[in-house]
Amino acid sequence: MQQYNSVDNPASNGASPHTARQPPQNGDDHELNSPPWIRVESTLMATARTIRQAYDHALAPFDLNLNMASSLAYLALFGPMTQTELAERLSIGRAAAGTYIDRLEQRNLVERRADAEDRRVWLVSPTDIGVELAEKVALIDEQIRTQLRDGIDHDERQALANLLVRLQKNVCPLVSPEREITQ
Repeated sequence: MQQYNSVDNPASNGASPHTARQPPQNGDDHELNSPPWIRVESTLMATARTIRQAYDHALAPFDLNLNMASSLAYLALFGPMTQTELAERLSIGRAAAGTYIDRLEQRNLVERRADAEDRRVWLVSPTDIGVELAEKVALIDEQIRTQLRDGIDHDERQALANLLVRLQKNVCPLVSPEREITQ
C-alpha cells in the first residue's frame, strides 16, 4: 500500500491541504490516488529528462547537446537534405532545426549548398569534420544505450517500445489533431 505525507493530495472532505491524508482504507491504491510525482507520466517525463541529461553530459566535451548531435548524426548517416526534411525526420520544428544547423555550420560541421534541381532550396550536408565527429557521437550513443539497457532484455525493451508508441498515439491528438505517429 502506498504511503502519503502531508503534502500529498489533501482529503476531499474539505480538510486543510496541510492535513495528512490517510491511505485508502478500501484497498484502492490506484495510481490516480498517488501523489503526482509518482504517477507513470511523471516517471516517464523524469526518465526522459535524465536520459537527455546523460547524453548532454557525455556530449559536452564536444560542445554539443543532444539535438545538435542528433542533427549531425542524422545528416552523416542519410546525407544531404533540406532543413524541413531534417526537422520532420527528427520530429522538431523547422526553426529549431535551423538553429541547430546554424550552430553546426558556425563550427564547420555542416554546410549549406543550393540544390542543383531547385535553386530556391538549400541542402544541408555534413563536412568531413562533421562526419568524423558524428562517428564519435555514434560511439557515445552506443555506450549510453548499453548502460540504459543493462538488465533489461529484448522482450522487455520491445514491450516498453510498444507501450510508448501507444502512449504517443494517445497524446498526439492533444497536441495536434492531424499529427500521426509513423513508428
